[in-house]
Amino acid sequence: MRASELFSEINEQPAALQRFLDAESANVARIAAPIGRADVRYIVIAARGTSDNAATYAKYVFASFNRLPVALATPSLYTLYRTPPRLEGALVIGISQSGESPDIVAVVEEARRQNAPTLAITNFADSPLARAADHVVLQHAGEEKTIAATKTYTTQLCALALLSTALADDRARRAELDAVPDAVARTLALSDAAEFAASRWAIVTTMLVIGRGYNYATAFEIALKLKELAYVTAEPFSSADFLHGPIAVIQGGYPVLMVAPRGRVFDDLLDVARQLKARGADLVMISDAADALAPSRAPLALPVALPEWLSPLVAVVPGQLLAYHLTAAKGYDPDHPRGLTKVTRTL
Repeated sequence: MRASELFSEINEQPAALQRFLDAESANVARIAAPIGRADVRYIVIAARGTSDNAATYAKYVFASFNRLPVALATPSLYTLYRTPPRLEGALVIGISQSGESPDIVAVVEEARRQNAPTLAITNFADSPLARAADHVVLQHAGEEKTIAATKTYTTQLCALALLSTALADDRARRAELDAVPDAVARTLALSDAAEFAASRWAIVTTMLVIGRGYNYATAFEIALKLKELAYVTAEPFSSADFLHGPIAVIQGGYPVLMVAPRGRVFDDLLDVARQLKARGADLVMISDAADALAPSRAPLALPVALPEWLSPLVAVVPGQLLAYHLTAAKGYDPDHPRGLTKVTRTL
């Protein structure tokens, strides 16, 4: 099979992550000081698409380690309805790889008008988003030529994780981040296993993706990749929400992808996996635990067990590879998904 630009960019992630950590660690430490003096009581994040999934990860990281609740902004309130909420006590973060979406920029601009501290996470230093914010964290992912975001997603996760450690002055967690590039490099070895799983699902048109906790965001991001690349109607769920009704759709052979690295929510996910198998689901597991991989006919075994808070940076990689191989198995072009452009400008 011809290697695509998407496959190349998936494999560039270890280098991109290392480049980000090398280039931005000191900058993020500097940014944390004035934010710490600003009496921040909560965080508002404006993002769309893949960046919105990174923002979902941020909800867990900042609440768990910084005791800061995170709200996802409603950009149309700032643009179309022109009724922005009060942002007193908020740190407002805009996340956009291109930095060009007008609605994300509008949220940050309004926050500055209200004298709230603002931060942009973007891949482009000269973007409108970077110019609008008080502080800028650059992703250093390099040009992402393909439409589907891969290396820009994981560098956004890394940026949010790094900011959390800096705000907390948590040197132990900061040291844990240094293991991420190598862990991602080792996880890329799952390409053949992902290709096998994709070959079994070549005729699939609908499926579920399940995660929980820090990897709730991973379920959404993998589902997005399956939709935009392989045109599969992949619906993401928390394992808890899944039991409140959606489990009724499961019958013999229904395809389900579950993201279940070890951590606080692992036992819950494993229990749901067993229920899925009992109902005849065709289950593929992404996990670093043997008992989670056992129910899967096509397991995607994570070779590195990172701390749970960092597991989304590796757990998403098998999902990216699965989406790539499933797209190829269906005969579609992974570099040029139909009807999509790299930069989407919404109001």
